[in-house]
Amino acid sequence: MYMMAKHLHLTAVGLSILLFVFRFIWSQFDATVLTKKWVKIVPHIIDTLLLASAIWLCVILSQYPIVNAWLTFKLAGVIAYIVLGLFALKKAKTTVGRWAFFIAALVVLMTTAMVAVTKQPLF
Repeated sequence: MYMMAKHLHLTAVGLSILLFVFRFIWSQFDATVLTKKWVKIVPHIIDTLLLASAIWLCVILSQYPIVNAWLTFKLAGVIAYIVLGLFALKKAKTTVGRWAFFIAALVVLMTTAMVAVTKQPLF
């Protein structure tokens, strides 16, 4: 069960990141792709699988945010990544602002991934 949950989670993570990068690139160079129905729906499906598999892993491992510092940090990182990604894709008004939020989102994402692998919070 654990391996299935872990593989589902890691696959969803990879797909979610890949779609975030593609959606950002499309927003900068070919915004017409963003109007396609699948581009609006698929990220929500993947992110739902990502969240469900994360909860499944927490239950299997009996490790939970607030109780385990590294999971608390990881949850905070994911929330920060979502907010930065929202600004990178939709809220920032200028191209420079969008790029700044995009790069910040990737930095937060890499930091969160490092915490997930090492299971050691940075702070």
